[in-house]
Amino acid sequence: MLIDELKEIARENGIVGAGGAGFPAYAKMTDQADTVILNCVECEPLLKLHRQLLAAYTEEIIQMLDEVRETFGASEAVVGIKSEYKTTVQAVKEVLADYPKVRICELRPAYPMGDEVVLIYEATGRVIPPGGLPIDEKVVVYNVETMYNLYQAVHQKLPVTDKLVSVVGEVACPMTVRIPLGASVRDALAMAGGATVKEPAFIMGGPMMGRLGSETTVITKTTNAIIVLPKHHSLAAKMTKNLDIERRRASSICCQCRACTDLCSRHALGHPIEPHKVMRAVANQDISDLSVYVNSAYCSGCGICESYACPQGLAPRTIIQQFKSGLRAAGIKVEKLDPAPVEAEREFRKLPVHRLAIRLGLDRYDVPAPFEDRQQSVEVVKIPLSQHIGAPAEPVVGVGEQVHKGQVIGKAREGLSTAIHCSMDGMVEKVSAREIVIRARK
Repeated sequence: MLIDELKEIARENGIVGAGGAGFPAYAKMTDQADTVILNCVECEPLLKLHRQLLAAYTEEIIQMLDEVRETFGASEAVVGIKSEYKTTVQAVKEVLADYPKVRICELRPAYPMGDEVVLIYEATGRVIPPGGLPIDEKVVVYNVETMYNLYQAVHQKLPVTDKLVSVVGEVACPMTVRIPLGASVRDALAMAGGATVKEPAFIMGGPMMGRLGSETTVITKTTNAIIVLPKHHSLAAKMTKNLDIERRRASSICCQCRACTDLCSRHALGHPIEPHKVMRAVANQDISDLSVYVNSAYCSGCGICESYACPQGLAPRTIIQQFKSGLRAAGIKVEKLDPAPVEAEREFRKLPVHRLAIRLGLDRYDVPAPFEDRQQSVEVVKIPLSQHIGAPAEPVVGVGEQVHKGQVIGKAREGLSTAIHCSMDGMVEKVSAREIVIRARK
């Protein structure tokens, strides 16, 4: 298959990164890569869907991975996976004999091993330059669900219409469900037997890099998990910080112990992000060295500094993210730099996921969450036209129109964009520049 053909299939079938920011898959496709990495690390506590999906559809996903490698002209493909995912590791090893240019890279259960910059170093020994992209080191990374969606599009002509979501925490039956795009948290919660606390908080995504949602929050192509916790759980409280208060706390409490920087995963790989210097500058309202603020742009947002490293419970990640937002708003672009040498102590500063789960108060929720590979029906879906980085899709249906699952309801615009498809049979109730609302047929 030619790269341009694969690009068109990915774009028209709405395939984007199934997690994170939702980068359109076709935009990564290139003949400049010599390595394609399949990310099955899933390093945040409680997330399970990627290892479950790879175990259930091993042959299909590895076949597609090898086809992508061959299309790119890359010399090898690597499956990055935690060694503790024994069932999935064994499933992959059983099919690798048929794919001599695919190898498995077993990794320690550490956080944030799933960060593509960290994963690339672990799998290849290459350091992505600060401000750079994986392709700068001739690497392309896709996660498991994205690769599965590519297989569906290439071999079964199926666009992306649903999402796998791990529904865990304070629910009656923790599980990973297949749910239509545009369904609500309430719908997903019902599939897992409902919440077991009266006033639940909903974390959308991982506990470290996720955000608070509500029962009406919709499921998109980047929703990996819904973590249900008691409203007053410390993790939920941390996600509602008052930035002014956090600045004052930094001024009065930060002791410059450097723990935040010592445990920073990007700093350990030679990136110029030093959270302790940011905290010092904020504490003293010091603008004499502007590089401290500019270098905040190199933060991955993993949250180790804030949720694990700081002995005072301060919020360096929250403060750094504000600086990053300010840089973007000012139109200041991240400069690509040469990395400093990888720190010799890096190997001894990796954060075990189980220890992180205990610190976050989540270890009690680390229980089996079976993969229910059957899409449940819902009454209404509110499908966002922007579920990816780039321009939102353009609506191509009208109110009152009968639509069917898999039908294009939003076409890709010029530039970086992908199509959006109907996630169930029904009638269009509302069309706006933001979303399309569809009610199921009775």
